[in-house]
Amino acid sequence: MSSAPDSPASSSWITVFLSTATTVFLAELGDKTQLAALLLSAQSGRPVVVFVGASLALICSSLVGVLLGRWLSTVMPPHQLERAAGILMVALGLWLGRQAVLHLAPLHLLNP
Repeated sequence: MSSAPDSPASSSWITVFLSTATTVFLAELGDKTQLAALLLSAQSGRPVVVFVGASLALICSSLVGVLLGRWLSTVMPPHQLERAAGILMVALGLWLGRQAVLHLAPLHLLNP
């Protein structure tokens, strides 16, 4: 039994698909993965092979995220999962920011 094109199930699928595609696309712009693909393509001179390899890698890492997210949704309620993800993102941001400051600032400025 298929749903009609304008049914709630159809629009829900399209909404989830478009929001996922848009979010992942924007999150990947300018990140280390894209820069690595850029460099590998420039170095190898084989952009199609690099594209296929990078695409497979993104598919595999996305699959891990989807499966882990599905499992976590059975273990904890959605609000706790959102809170844990938010805390993890803030903690990672603070840690990466600290690493950047330590790397960029001369040590004698941090320890007078």
